[in-house]
Amino acid sequence: MPDDRSTQPARLTEDDSWAAQMVAAGLMSETEAYADERAHAITGWLGADAYEVVPHTASYHPDRPGVVIVCTDGLWNYAESAEHMAAVVPADARSRPLECARLLLAHALEGGGHDNVTVAVLPFPARPEGAGSA
Repeated sequence: MPDDRSTQPARLTEDDSWAAQMVAAGLMSETEAYADERAHAITGWLGADAYEVVPHTASYHPDRPGVVIVCTDGLWNYAESAEHMAAVVPADARSRPLECARLLLAHALEGGGHDNVTVAVLPFPARPEGAGSA
C-alpha cells in the first residue's frame, strides 16, 4: 500500500481457496467465484494435518514508501481487493501502523467478523537514491 495514493496498491499473494482455484483455472470470473458460498473454502494449508503442499514463497522489494499489510482471510474476506483495502487503510498508516491495524480489525468486525482476524502493518521507507534492485 503506497503512501502516494495516486499509485495503485498491489495484492502480493494468492489464497489457497476454492474461489482462487476457479479463477486460476479460467472457470469463473473473480466476481462470480467470490459470490459462491464455497468461495472461502481453503484448499491448502501448512500444518501437521496438511497434505503435501508446497508453500508459496516470494520476495518483495518496495520501491516507494508505504506499508505492507499481512493478514489472514478473517480480514481479507471483508476487503477482497487491493483497492478495497486501500480505501480502509488511513493515509498515515506508515507513521501509525498499530492504529492502522486496529482500524482494519474494526473493519472486519463491523463487516460481520465471521472468522478469526490476524493483521500486521509493516511500514517501509523509500529506497535510497541510486539503490539498485536486489
